Amino acid sequence: MLQPQVTGALLELFLGMAAQAKLGLIGVVLLMTVGVGIRAQRVGLAVGTALVFTLLMTQA
Repeated sequence: MLQPQVTGALLELFLGMAAQAKLGLIGVVLLMTVGVGIRAQRVGLAVGTALVFTLLMTQA
């Protein structure tokens, strides 16, 4: 029961660090927005933000 939560937290930490290294603050804000959209069950917000994040990461 604890392992999926720990794995998710480590994944979020790693993605946040990678985004901050490549995109700075905007990458971290986009990742947080994806998480908020998923938790709030706003699929459009989460998908749209994930697409913007992906586009920015391919350009970085």
